[in-house]
Amino acid sequence: MHGDIKPSNIMLDSSYNTKLGDFGLARLVDHGIGPQTTSIIRGSVGYMDPEFANMRRRSNESDVYSFGIVLLEIISGRLPVNRQEPAFMLPKWVWGLHNQNLILEAADARLRTGDGAGASASERQIERALVVGLWCAHPDPVERPSMAQVMH
Repeated sequence: MHGDIKPSNIMLDSSYNTKLGDFGLARLVDHGIGPQTTSIIRGSVGYMDPEFANMRRRSNESDVYSFGIVLLEIISGRLPVNRQEPAFMLPKWVWGLHNQNLILEAADARLRTGDGAGASASERQIERALVVGLWCAHPDPVERPSMAQVMH
């Protein structure tokens, strides 16, 4: 379990492979003593699994939730929470559009450019990514997919 998956903790190596870090925790450890583990429980508002926020119980499903929020953020171009609009929550907004059969409205307009057959294929990919993001961010942790299911 990582515990704080969010865009600022995701890095790419020279071959564009993803790596997860935690730069917030990096400030809290003694770097001169070698590899360490921590029991510090941290998280970031908007990316934190609601169950963890309420029960302080972290699980693999918590990381799946955070991954789903990151995916929704990438596709929508919107942050998971909005300080100017406190009632806004990204997964709730996308769920609402999905329930109205308007899920593509959640996609950043810059992703929905183009016309013809290529546009419909692109729209299917965007819709698939949004649905996977929602699946990962399902309110019930038992309903969330494994990462193997997400990749498939």
